[in-house]
Amino acid sequence: MLRRILLPIGYLATTVAFVTVACSADSGNATEQIKTSPMTGQKANDPRYAGADLPLLPMGVDRAVRPLAVMQTSYKFAAEHPEVMKYVPCFCGCGRMGHKDNHDCFVTARNSANKVIGWETHALGCEICVDVAYESWQMFNTGQTVSAIRDAIEKKYADRASGHTDTPMPPRKGRGSQSHD
Repeated sequence: MLRRILLPIGYLATTVAFVTVACSADSGNATEQIKTSPMTGQKANDPRYAGADLPLLPMGVDRAVRPLAVMQTSYKFAAEHPEVMKYVPCFCGCGRMGHKDNHDCFVTARNSANKVIGWETHALGCEICVDVAYESWQMFNTGQTVSAIRDAIEKKYADRASGHTDTPMPPRKGRGSQSHD
């Protein structure tokens, strides 16, 4: 009788030990340690992770029309800089969907504190939306004003004027210059 009880316990202990060793062994597959944001519990190595203060990006961002790094940068830039993106038009024809600017290609909703609470999935399949946002990010990072970014984007995509969103012009500050600070 004792043998009938101990035998299954022995098998169970062996199985648990094997699974523990197998799961913890590094098989050379460059297993990443999962980093979790203490604020949100989101996994930092999830391709949808854009930052601790942002919701996970839409499903499929890692299979979108541009490389993952470009997609993450574009979504994050739209989220963090609406003061730029609300004045940058899009040229893909998404105005027919109700978009007013390139910001709308990435963000659908913000809360009362202006934090993003909803992502637009349209950009996942639209090279123009992503290219406009990514180019805006690049210019912003070189110190370009919102007006200069808008002018450069308008000039580059002038041949696509029929798809131009009805985007307001940036407000002028001081003597006609616009700061992005």
